[in-house]
Amino acid sequence: MFAEEYYCLVASLKEYALDADTKGFDAAAIRTSILEEVSKRDARAVRLLYGYYDCENIAALRAGRPAHNPLGNLSHEELEEELKRPRRLPEGVARVLRAYADPEGEDAETVDTARRFEKALFGAYYAECAASKSRFLREWSSFDRTLRNVAAAVTARAAGRAVEEVVVGDGDIVSQLCRSSASDFGLRGEVSYVDAVIAAVNDEQNLLEKEHKIDRIRWNEAAELATFDYFDINAILSYLVRVNIVARWARLDVARGRELFARLLRELDGKELIENKQ
Repeated sequence: MFAEEYYCLVASLKEYALDADTKGFDAAAIRTSILEEVSKRDARAVRLLYGYYDCENIAALRAGRPAHNPLGNLSHEELEEELKRPRRLPEGVARVLRAYADPEGEDAETVDTARRFEKALFGAYYAECAASKSRFLREWSSFDRTLRNVAAAVTARAAGRAVEEVVVGDGDIVSQLCRSSASDFGLRGEVSYVDAVIAAVNDEQNLLEKEHKIDRIRWNEAAELATFDYFDINAILSYLVRVNIVARWARLDVARGRELFARLLRELDGKELIENKQ
């Protein structure tokens, strides 16, 4: 099956960005505009990308924390209903909610409820992404999980905590993070950005500066994963990842938000994409 091409939509993405003010960058409105234009199949990939924020919000809600990331697909009230009766979340994520709500129920037979809830929740989310038909979403979620696991492992090691308590999912890299005593967890030849993450976590005392360094790694990876995608859903998902980073920094640091906003506009030029395609 051939991927759908969104020539007009991609050409208009820059306009969506220009309509936003970085002081209140409305990533949710941009996502809504895109969802109105893409196919049902591609809309599922977009919603799954934003499902990470739903998981963040579920974890906060279940723990009684007031935090709610507006980038999630579902509102605070909708998530309260999902906790009681999951119907709108991806099936793997919904299964985790049902299993922890009823440890003796049928779903608990396939979910290890002895693990921390957050580990099971995000593990299920990344498993859903790994099964996506979107090549970008599969590769992005694998990268994102590894990046977060490396950062969590470095932090845990510095605090004297067991790494296996904080990493999500399984596989060779997770096993390496849990077993290795090497400064780079023995991953330098396998994970190109491992040194940059370790340096950001270990050497940077300023929390915002540390997060900015890690988000630069995310930004570059999102752009690289869609290098040869011009008008398909992969290009749009790459754009949305960067929109979300702009939105985050518009809230955390106005100057950096403005800087990233300018970079987004430089990198995204529909006219230039069309010329490159020809």
